[in-house]
Amino acid sequence: MRIAILAILFLLHLPGFSQETPAASPEKLFEEATSLYNEGNYEEAAGNYQAILKSGQHSAAVYYNLGNAYYKLNRIPESIYYYEKALQRTPEDKDIQNNLAFARNMTIDAIEPLPQTGFSRFWNNFTGSFHYNTWAGIAVAFAFLTALLFLFYYYLQSSFKKRIFFVGSIFSVACLTACLYVSYLQYYKSINTNYAIIFAKEAPIKSEPNSRSEQVFLLHSGTKVQVLETLDDWKQIRLADGKTGWVQKDALKTL
Repeated sequence: MRIAILAILFLLHLPGFSQETPAASPEKLFEEATSLYNEGNYEEAAGNYQAILKSGQHSAAVYYNLGNAYYKLNRIPESIYYYEKALQRTPEDKDIQNNLAFARNMTIDAIEPLPQTGFSRFWNNFTGSFHYNTWAGIAVAFAFLTALLFLFYYYLQSSFKKRIFFVGSIFSVACLTACLYVSYLQYYKSINTNYAIIFAKEAPIKSEPNSRSEQVFLLHSGTKVQVLETLDDWKQIRLADGKTGWVQKDALKTL
């Protein structure tokens, strides 16, 4: 009897008798999820995309498709959350921006951002026109241009042409410095500004971080907020219109 049990255990550990199913690769999961999505099986497609994220593979495409699947399921907070995650990786993608705008139109809260002066509006639009990596790339291009202009200045014999290339190199250095400065500002802002999406159907915003304090306003699922501070089970948030308050941390999910 003991020999029979040992034989069975031995067979179960052979490759052909193994009961363990090898995990599907992220590429296979992505292909299956895309097929499921195209067939209208949005719940199963979302499950596959989530499995990819759990495996440690993150990409804008996975976040974007996951946002699309949740949008089709009418799970707006989740769709907004994953569109925002996708936009963090590819901030200039128009498809993500458009789908995020559609999802935001499904939310209840209409929050108008604080009005900006003409210069601040121009500056924010200018610095926000590119991701900080793009600004850094432009700075590298100006660095090569500066070196090229200086070489022309150094080797040319004509004093008039030397002056032209010298002024051009100075201008290029100024542009290089400005691009590096904007890139640093954008990078600093991205790592020091925390955002979150409200997931609770209704989230009471309190004046202080306790349930006994006064409710100052009410938020609904899908609203994007900025997280300022965390204290125990509470997070202090700020809206785009400048309003602040405290909300229980279980009511939102940070980006």
